Amino acid sequence: MKARSSIANPALAIALVALALGTGGVRAESLDALFDDEPSPPAKATTKPEQKSDSALKGFMQVELAHRLNSPTHWSKLRTRGELGTQSKIGSGLKWKASLRLDYDAVFDLNNRYPSDVKHNQQATARLNETYLDIGAGAWDFRLGRQHVIWGEMVGLYFADVVSARDMREFVLPDFDMQRIPQWAARAEYFKDEFHAELLWVPVATYDEIGKPGAEFFPYQPALPGFSARYRTETRPSRNLKNSNYGSRLTWLKNGWDVSGFYYHSMDTQPTFYREIVGTTMLFEPRHERISQWGGTLSKDFDSVVLKGEGVYTRGRRFGVLNPVDVDGVVAQNTLDWALGLEFTLPADARLNFQVFQRAFHDHDPDIIPEKHEDGYSLYLNKKFGSRWEAQATYIGSLNRSDWLLRPRVQWNFEKNWRLLAGVDIFKGPQLGLFGQYENRDRAYSEIRYSF
Repeated sequence: MKARSSIANPALAIALVALALGTGGVRAESLDALFDDEPSPPAKATTKPEQKSDSALKGFMQVELAHRLNSPTHWSKLRTRGELGTQSKIGSGLKWKASLRLDYDAVFDLNNRYPSDVKHNQQATARLNETYLDIGAGAWDFRLGRQHVIWGEMVGLYFADVVSARDMREFVLPDFDMQRIPQWAARAEYFKDEFHAELLWVPVATYDEIGKPGAEFFPYQPALPGFSARYRTETRPSRNLKNSNYGSRLTWLKNGWDVSGFYYHSMDTQPTFYREIVGTTMLFEPRHERISQWGGTLSKDFDSVVLKGEGVYTRGRRFGVLNPVDVDGVVAQNTLDWALGLEFTLPADARLNFQVFQRAFHDHDPDIIPEKHEDGYSLYLNKKFGSRWEAQATYIGSLNRSDWLLRPRVQWNFEKNWRLLAGVDIFKGPQLGLFGQYENRDRAYSEIRYSF
């Protein structure tokens, strides 16, 4: 059976390879696992964050270029991006932060390759980034406003990072700080010795940005032979308390082990593509359903080696089926995603990270695209050459099939507060695989940034 590949639902870390690496050659439906460019040491989650009071304006300006390497070759991105923010104390125990991001992509002025809906969606955007009020009261901290809530420990994989929405209009390629979208939330945190507790309420949720049909990385759905595919406007939950999200997280730091457990009940930030067949047309409509997630993380520093792990059980998420007689084209499946990783500090200022991950389906429905167990792995190598040059390479692959993404790049910090980087993104695999579906989207890219 042949069908057009796509990323139906940016879903779990494991889905990086798991879901949409597709089974039987058809792409899968979930991709939550994104690989970051800058791994970081394990966070000591029970340490109360330092209160900063600097009120100076801070931010960056950058220009991002991307050129498709496959025929027909063309510029796919000519974006100018700027972010500006500030923060300050109001008084004892009070502080605030505000930030704004603006983008303009001139690629839509230089060619008419993309539909008008894509141009309207991606040419010029403005986003209110982290903007909140912090209230400190002894062992308690309260944060009210638009904020990032990062619960994950893995290097570059969205396993336990279940709260933030993501900008998926460039697939998994942007850095985490460019991809995460903050939520409007009220968060309470309690710190006591080696214990840390969080309570979270998201009254009005923010959802993933998936773009419009015709965009470079739109998540096209598989169409059955003899059928055409059309896409309806995404249906997002109404803004009321019934559709609010909430959760809690507990963390302990003991004998160097940083261990956490959490529960999160939410309207899924990732859309599920419901399907309706009308004549010879398959109509797909992105919707968001309520899911429940239980999970945990761990990390431990063994001198030159750091161990990290995560696991998330998700109940209620839906996945697409290829069965043409299925009324809505989706079925609910409960999944367990887990990952384990080791990061090594190597001689000559180098680092190596290796991770394995899996998504397991409980009561696996044979009509869904992924196999019952979808396995993958990732490799990350970073090497610094003095204080100005840095090279790195990321590889993510499936253990179920030959489907992979390779991302080498070089960075030059040529002046204080300035950086220039260049790299390539290479996709390889079956036409209907997670990465193989973008085999004709290989690209060379460059970025220059000034931070202040």
